[in-house]
Amino acid sequence: MNKIKKIGLVAHDARKQDMLDWVRFNAVSLAPHKLICTGTTGRLILEMFEAEFPGLSPDLTRLKSGPLGGDQQMGALIADDKIDILIFLTDPMTTQPHDVDVKALVRLCAVYNTVLACNKSTADFIISSPLFEESYDPIDHDYSTYLARESIGKQEMAASKSDI
Repeated sequence: MNKIKKIGLVAHDARKQDMLDWVRFNAVSLAPHKLICTGTTGRLILEMFEAEFPGLSPDLTRLKSGPLGGDQQMGALIADDKIDILIFLTDPMTTQPHDVDVKALVRLCAVYNTVLACNKSTADFIISSPLFEESYDPIDHDYSTYLARESIGKQEMAASKSDI
């Protein structure tokens, strides 16, 4: 049973060529799925498909450039369960001006149990998994106890402030 996956694609500048190489190698497997990319990465992938795979036209959505809000847009999609897989090729050797957004994306993938690859090896394992072409619903974490504790904590803080 094939299920269209919603695949986020993000690459730091130093990893854009790696992303293009990975997408090129997996173009036929990726084409039937919905691709959601940050700005420049999406433009490069779209240009590559048009030039090298004219018969394949993926359903590709471009967000803003990562540092201009695209990372945050991707995070919102993860939080809204609109991303199944995030391929996020990071550059571990260069400090990113939007490093907080980068960390937030990784954290959101953990919180929302979203499949995440931060390098080509992991991306290769994901795309070659039998689950890639199957319907798959990950088990969500139950955060109800966390939310209840957070609410109690806010009530306690409000009560202690009123005592002042």
